[in-house]
Amino acid sequence: MTVPDKTMEKPLILLVDDSPVNIDLLLDILKTDYRFGVAKNGLKVFEYLEKNRPDLILLDIMMPEMDGFEACRRIKTDPALKDIAVIFITALTDARYIARGFETGAVDYITKPLKAAEVKARVRTHITLKKMTEVLSRQNLVLEERIHEKTAQLKDMFLATVNAMAMMSESRDPYTAGHQHRVARFAAVIADRMGLQPDRIEAIRIAGMLHDIGKIRISVALLNRPGQLLQAEWELIKMHPAVGYAILKDIPFPWPIAEIVYQHHERLNGTGYPRGISGDEILLEAKILAVADVIEAIISHRPYRPAREIALALKELKDNKGILFDGAVVDACLTSTDFLEENQDGDVVDPLSTVAGSVGRMYGS
Repeated sequence: MTVPDKTMEKPLILLVDDSPVNIDLLLDILKTDYRFGVAKNGLKVFEYLEKNRPDLILLDIMMPEMDGFEACRRIKTDPALKDIAVIFITALTDARYIARGFETGAVDYITKPLKAAEVKARVRTHITLKKMTEVLSRQNLVLEERIHEKTAQLKDMFLATVNAMAMMSESRDPYTAGHQHRVARFAAVIADRMGLQPDRIEAIRIAGMLHDIGKIRISVALLNRPGQLLQAEWELIKMHPAVGYAILKDIPFPWPIAEIVYQHHERLNGTGYPRGISGDEILLEAKILAVADVIEAIISHRPYRPAREIALALKELKDNKGILFDGAVVDACLTSTDFLEENQDGDVVDPLSTVAGSVGRMYGS
């Protein structure tokens, strides 16, 4: 069995001095506890560092070709070397030189003539500090990995809960099953085309999955009725954004999900519901959701009419661009309509074009 070389476990120190006497003295003081590399001037330092990574550099200041200040400056400006601690060894005791040394990045000073106890103490201190820093860094990496794992678990739980809430509200209405998920997908595509940040796109997707949750308080018979609604019944259905807001407002989402849901039936010119707000009062996320909601409602089957063709949905957007719907959102949607060709479950939308009656009782039903 091979016996491990215990000397390789010792910290490595690079000694840099143009005086062989000083090098020998440092070796004699530190030889018991450390391994060594030697460079006779500042330029030789970088030849050594190309192949070796010392734990500490003891660097003389007054040297030919390149002095210690310049050598330290170059070390500290190199991203691959800047973490190596440098201690200056010098006979220069003027405060100006000491300040300059710290400004270039040195961590300490040892003055000549060298005293064994001082050299050992200062070297030991910085080697110990380096080890402690490395231990802390490793612990931070482990902690980050655990936080990442926990964050991923929490995200999965969050998305599962959102999905369950969406399925709960959709389960009451078989005619619109999958509507919220399709609206969420459409809205995310539009938001991405508009160049929104990923976090904001995620907010729109989540809001899309929950935008009709308020319908949970509306009678199933009313939702599934094939005929025209009475005005009083229509007023009940128009309450669902406010009901959705009431359900969601106390949930600590990292985004204004409740408010987006509240606004998804508002219109640019103030003719929407439930509050009749307009223009910049409406969140961009809600404007995007409104367009996605309208498209999905028109091209999908409803109890009171078959699915309509995509061309009709696009005409509705074009005709009301800048009136009901935000112009930039409509333009992003019209860039390409490939994402409308399939429902979330992969079934192609029925392109019926001759259907009597209005486009629908309500957008987003």
